[in-house]
Amino acid sequence: MAREIETQRIVIVGAGLGALYAALELAPRPVLMISPETLGEGASSAWAQGGIAAAMDASDSPAAHAADTVAAGAGTVDPAVAAMVTEHARDLIEDLTEIGTPFDRTAEGGYVMSLEAAHSMPRVVRIQGDQAGAQIMETLIAEVRNAPSVQVAERTLATGLEVEDGRVTGVWIRAAGKGTGPVLIRTPAVLLAGGGSGGLFALTTNPPRIRGQVIGLAARAGAVIADAEFVQFHPTAMDVGEDPAPLATEALRGEGAWLVNADGHRFMLDIDDRGELAPRDIVARGIFAETQAGRRPALDTRDALGAEILTRFPAVAEACARTGIDPVTQTIPVACAAHYHMGGVETGMEGSASLDRLWVCGEAASTGLHGANRLASNGLLEAVVYARLAAQDIARKVPKAPADVAPVAIDFQGAGTDVYSSSSMQALRDVMTNKVGVLRDEAGLRLALAEIATLEAAEAGSITFANMCATATLITAAALVRRESRGGHYRTDYPQTDPTQAERSRMTLAQALEIRASVVKELS
Repeated sequence: MAREIETQRIVIVGAGLGALYAALELAPRPVLMISPETLGEGASSAWAQGGIAAAMDASDSPAAHAADTVAAGAGTVDPAVAAMVTEHARDLIEDLTEIGTPFDRTAEGGYVMSLEAAHSMPRVVRIQGDQAGAQIMETLIAEVRNAPSVQVAERTLATGLEVEDGRVTGVWIRAAGKGTGPVLIRTPAVLLAGGGSGGLFALTTNPPRIRGQVIGLAARAGAVIADAEFVQFHPTAMDVGEDPAPLATEALRGEGAWLVNADGHRFMLDIDDRGELAPRDIVARGIFAETQAGRRPALDTRDALGAEILTRFPAVAEACARTGIDPVTQTIPVACAAHYHMGGVETGMEGSASLDRLWVCGEAASTGLHGANRLASNGLLEAVVYARLAAQDIARKVPKAPADVAPVAIDFQGAGTDVYSSSSMQALRDVMTNKVGVLRDEAGLRLALAEIATLEAAEAGSITFANMCATATLITAAALVRRESRGGHYRTDYPQTDPTQAERSRMTLAQALEIRASVVKELS
């Protein structure tokens, strides 16, 4: 029989930027963070190389930042959300600076601003070139470790939500990497901040554990999922045979690096007047086409940066050294990799989901900010903004608990059955890359749905695998329904953008499974 523990602590699922910031915003309210790894490991936030987009320069404005966000989102950004998030940006950068985040500064004390794709001017605040995610996480982790109101359950996985009459009343957890029995934590509120779905694809820049589980567990509980079909493929993952693929940050192109093919030709100039700084979806398709044609694409930083790449972009330099590439004298092979999921659990302006007492922030959420194609470096910004908004909304709606609430004593017992085969996992990732990747069509999407159904049935004993398959099913079903091309979603059988479809998609898992069952029946 499953164990049940009741607590007055607010449960935060995840340990990335949004989770950490929300935990601090909620203080002194007692919080329990569920972290699948040791705090600071395995979170996409820590791997984010770009930075945080914010209108910090006197010549810039939140309105201009919002306009760029709307333009990049290809017709499905919620303008009110874009205006609100960009308006919060300066205050949040100043808040992060105040608690010790070492943003790059000018000699005069201002912030060093970098240019990234589809921004009309330099507005990305960075740390040591490509260290933003890691450094911000390090700062927040130190604060969380010192916060008496925050309890962290490390090496613990959330596998499901307990729902009664449309209200979330608890979170199911188990020990990570161990076959233990499940434990139900009864709680007055749940904030999901557990990452996206990049690892569902065979080539990804995301940490190994980020495979759509949090979106999937919310979907299995009945939450509405929005914009599931919109997956952003980063154009310049390093094509060096590593899984996950190291990232060659977009800032390199912002500094003037070129994309060339095996013949040394700058192919992006043939595709878009903006060349290497066109929106990510356009650059991704350009690189994918070169890869498919056998003209192995690469990033050429030699003229733009020379030896400076070694000191200004340490993460890229380290990945190059590890894989035998000298970026001072050689080009860096690149390929498209699943990088960011614009879709996720639908949230309102305050971060609340369709289920009562459930809030979501970060990549697991779909707030309406990113639309069909996320503007570069808006991801970390959105995570922090919605972490604050969700924390404030929870504080308004959930009765205040005593500050001295006892820590939750979690004791995992018994044997669990939540295991799945590595071959099924690899098969799922291959299906998503080959049939639901950069280029999609009806025949491939239908086959993908059938294959996902087969894999899920074969691993029926694993709740974690069911969560992954739920997200994969939602992405694929939503992609099948959207018969047009828009942003990160490109249909070769519907290559044009249809103005009548310029709206966000919304789907429950029940609806997606109905589509899947219909397809399976037709194909059988």
